[in-house]
Amino acid sequence: MTQATVLEATPAAEMALDALLIEAEDELDEELDELEDDEASDDGEGKAGKAKGRRRATAKKKHYTEDSIRLYLQEIGRIRLLRADEEIELARKIADLLELERIRDRISEQLDCDPEDLERHPEPWASEVKMTLPAFRHRLFIGRRAKEKMVQSNLRLVVSIAKKYMNRGLSFQDLIQEGSLGLIRAAEKFDHEKGYKFSTYATWWIRQAITRAIADQSRTIRLPVHLYETISRIKKTTKLLSQEMGRKPTEEEIAERMEMTIEKLRFIAKSAQLPISLETPIGKEEDSRLGDFIESDGETPEDQVSKHLLREDLETVLCTLSPRERDVLKLRYGLDDGRMKTLEEIGQIFNVTRERIRQIEAKALRKLRHPNRNSVLKEYIR
Repeated sequence: MTQATVLEATPAAEMALDALLIEAEDELDEELDELEDDEASDDGEGKAGKAKGRRRATAKKKHYTEDSIRLYLQEIGRIRLLRADEEIELARKIADLLELERIRDRISEQLDCDPEDLERHPEPWASEVKMTLPAFRHRLFIGRRAKEKMVQSNLRLVVSIAKKYMNRGLSFQDLIQEGSLGLIRAAEKFDHEKGYKFSTYATWWIRQAITRAIADQSRTIRLPVHLYETISRIKKTTKLLSQEMGRKPTEEEIAERMEMTIEKLRFIAKSAQLPISLETPIGKEEDSRLGDFIESDGETPEDQVSKHLLREDLETVLCTLSPRERDVLKLRYGLDDGRMKTLEEIGQIFNVTRERIRQIEAKALRKLRHPNRNSVLKEYIR
């Protein structure tokens, strides 16, 4: 969502909300700086002190967030709802605005310029609709003011719908913002001649904007929208079956009700799992992180050094063999490229039979088993 779009729809409310959030963030940063200074001056607090500071900062930020939402709700609560005749009149003015904007886009293509250029210098635009510049500017203002009023008067509908989608991965503020985008789209698409109220029409657009935003933004790994919708249906079905049977339903019962295979149900359930950050605090004091308790799959420095020494010693022992014996063993056991070759393949390389390669391999291995040679390599298998 772009800031310009939201400001166009709800300038007064958004300016108040943004100003409060900026002030809150500044005060929170000062609080965090004070906490860091206190911790730097008193090393005795240790990790417990840092964890306590983090909890205080989190609680403070939550307090600011709740206050900002409360102020925003108070701001939009002062805006009067529209009567049916007012909705029709505003819809007509918005339709006229959209027609002007379509003309603007057509002119911008003809002149090979950006629509923003025509906004700044609208003379060609006004000339196209055969109006004087002052009259054209007034007509444009009336249309945009109507769109703004239509959106502002229905922001409470956005809040009402957004409440139903809380705790699904997006904050309440984000849900309101995304729903406001859907409301703006509804104002542009509304046809008053159909006979229904604007709020009835806008509800679908608001819900679509919110659900799409949840699908796109709520997860670290984005899921396709259709898969997210299937996950939502599985949750609803699970809840419904739990109410009907008085217990948690099995996978088979859920799959049967949804008319899908158990394999597909399990795949979707696995896809719905959320990743956990390695920085997740652990313990009451939150002085540890989840990553501290997970063993690394990578090689340790000791393992890397040991492998390097093994390769050097193995190369030294192989150099005591004849060149052909050394090459046969390297090809046979993939010591160079990691791919073990068959006797037939090696025979083709040396232009001899596979039996001859087997004999060379056996002879080379007998030599390597001699104590004078294998004593060095035995150190690595103890």
